[in-house]
Amino acid sequence: MKVKVQKLDGTKVSGASGDIELNDAVFGVEPRADILHRVVTWQLENRRGTARPTRERSDVARTGKKFGRQKGGGTARHGDRAAPIFIGGGKAHGARLRDFDVSLNKKIRALGLKMALSSKAKDGLVVVDSLDLKDAKTKAVAEAIGKNGWNGKVLVIDGEAVNEGFKKAAGNLKGVNVLPAIGANVYDILKHDTLVLTKDAVEKLEARFNG
Repeated sequence: MKVKVQKLDGTKVSGASGDIELNDAVFGVEPRADILHRVVTWQLENRRGTARPTRERSDVARTGKKFGRQKGGGTARHGDRAAPIFIGGGKAHGARLRDFDVSLNKKIRALGLKMALSSKAKDGLVVVDSLDLKDAKTKAVAEAIGKNGWNGKVLVIDGEAVNEGFKKAAGNLKGVNVLPAIGANVYDILKHDTLVLTKDAVEKLEARFNG
């Protein structure tokens, strides 16, 4: 699959470097809703923080001796001191330990990422030569996005590391997110309307699956 390469300012790249051949094994996979759903669910489950469990009555180390006489003490007929009504007692109906560490086969995760990239390759994928800016300011990035007609939420993926100037300049723009190639994931790709890849990002992503 051939895709036109453009510069960040919207102009086309001339010469032999004006086109890039995308690997069909990575960008030409037919998306399946069930696979994408499994991977997104796995991602979101693993992002959830585990709640710290509270100690209930059976978890508190206090004396089991009866608090007082059954009758004649002028107080209620209490049992042991671990009851929730006492200071230091167990928590009644407290938070329980819940494990969100869901596992998913590596092949399914890799296939899900290929399908997410392929879905954007059909509609919403842009390849730029680099993220270098003459003037690394928020206004310059906003003008470049408007000039290129990148609509909605924009996800920009760079190569080994994100261009620092572009990252800082795009940091104040709502709906624009920047990731290195190693951070590319199904959830972020699917929730953005436009996916922008640098040539380095394409190389890293293809090497990720062919390595």
